[in-house]
Amino acid sequence: MTQTSAPPAGTDSASPPPAASLPRGRNLEGHRWIRRPNEAFTAEALQERLIGGLRSWRDYPASLRLWFWLIPTITAALGGVLRFVRLDTPRNLVFDETYYVKDAYSFLVSGYERSWPDKANDSFIAGNPGVLLDTPEYVVHPPVGKWMITAGMWLFGPDNPFGWRFSAALTGTLSIFLVALIAQKLFRSLTLGAVAGLLLAVDGHHLVMSRTALLDIFLMFWILAAFGALLLDRDDGRRRLALRLARQAADAPDHRPSVLQLVSGPWLGVRWWRVAAGVCLGLAVGTKWSALFFLAGFGLLTVFWDLNARRVAGIKGWISGGIIKDGIPAFLSIVPVVAAVYTATWTGWFLSKDAYFRHWADTNPSAEWGWLPGPLRSLAHYHLEAYKFHQGLTAEHPYEASAWSWLVMGRPTSFFYESPKQGTGGCDVASCAAAILSVGNPLIWWSAAVALVVLLFWWAGRRDWRAGAILAAVGAGYLPWFMYPQRTMFTFYALSFEPFLVLALTYCLGLALGRPSDPPWRRRSGLYVVAIFVAGAVLLSAFFYPIWTAEVIPYQEWRLRMWMPSWI
Repeated sequence: MTQTSAPPAGTDSASPPPAASLPRGRNLEGHRWIRRPNEAFTAEALQERLIGGLRSWRDYPASLRLWFWLIPTITAALGGVLRFVRLDTPRNLVFDETYYVKDAYSFLVSGYERSWPDKANDSFIAGNPGVLLDTPEYVVHPPVGKWMITAGMWLFGPDNPFGWRFSAALTGTLSIFLVALIAQKLFRSLTLGAVAGLLLAVDGHHLVMSRTALLDIFLMFWILAAFGALLLDRDDGRRRLALRLARQAADAPDHRPSVLQLVSGPWLGVRWWRVAAGVCLGLAVGTKWSALFFLAGFGLLTVFWDLNARRVAGIKGWISGGIIKDGIPAFLSIVPVVAAVYTATWTGWFLSKDAYFRHWADTNPSAEWGWLPGPLRSLAHYHLEAYKFHQGLTAEHPYEASAWSWLVMGRPTSFFYESPKQGTGGCDVASCAAAILSVGNPLIWWSAAVALVVLLFWWAGRRDWRAGAILAAVGAGYLPWFMYPQRTMFTFYALSFEPFLVLALTYCLGLALGRPSDPPWRRRSGLYVVAIFVAGAVLLSAFFYPIWTAEVIPYQEWRLRMWMPSWI
């Protein structure tokens, strides 16, 4: 299906108005709107300049509205098949499932983490998880991701791998739906929405993490949901700005806002999509603390969007007005919500009687944070100890990977490996292998790394806000890890920003696709390039699929898929 309703990435986000009505200069990608003296100051005109022609799915032609929802659904359904088929294979606690799955079972039983005896994994895998001890366990990650794993156990039982991996597979599938919607919103293109959803659906890194009950898939989902909410808030804020400026103009004698009214612009009221983003970010921080970097990055991003909206609208004091009337409300709409949601995620710990450090304040009445109530003081001490643990996590690991290697998948993590011999485990040759390697599709990842450079030039040279938004999200998830070079790190930490790598790649494919106004031959050529790239990615994923899902294959075929020595 070719794009017929809106331009692709790298082009103007909406068709410009007729030349006769244009003010001096263009403003669709952030340039200031300089109005002619006699130009009508209407909400519709200003919304066109601030947002563009396609503001929601309702603005698509009636024949395409169904596709707006159908395309994300189809790509998510494809990803769901890849994630749910054979989800119970292998019947082992792979890699860090040994921690998070058993913690989730503790939540199911008691609402907080409890200790396990030696060789508990054997009992758990055998379907007998009831060997849980009564003593509390010290853990260093917040509870949201483990509660989400618990939900799958509650639905399908804790005695089988499908139950403990169900929530991860469902969350990964929903994230495909989200990324397709976000791509449609960013690029105003149904074609590029389908491309983004399909690339994420078939990528091996995302696939492996969706089929494994670790925390990172839940972290990624809530970050992606927060980004989508802020995109909706961007349009909502600009719509409110246009309506209130137009209302001020209607009240003026000459139907134009006064100089005083344009000094800083109007207040925009409570921005509910920002509140929703705060809820999502609170759940992300409640999964892993690394989401705090996204909180900072997204908070600055949404304020910069508002500052630019006031500048485009012709508000003279757009900096001071944006900081006071947008920046401060943005802080109050997001940060306290994040704090409240995060604290609420520890409800099971608060309600317990003997969770780890639960009564620390009772035995340390004169310690730090004496002004806080006892339970909050105990929780604060818990966090301090967990932070010290993370800071000192420098133990060597055979699959540790420096952040420098993540984008090229230099050292992917091996979650599972077995070597069935002939006549066992479905092996009908001399030697076989069954592996789960969290390596991404090389074509997708290596192309996405190049795409980031392209976006940097497009953002700096053309001031395209979409390129800047994607780069900000990748930077928030990636750059902070370089501040901790001594810490033990793994490639799968990159999952938190992988959807934005896919969006970066989709942006560049949009450049190849071309503009709707381009000649037909140019559009056809661009469509062929995009189709060939996507087809190549799908075929390559089919080639690597056995080592993502623990299929039993001959050992030589496993070796054939080890493209780099560091993958072994």
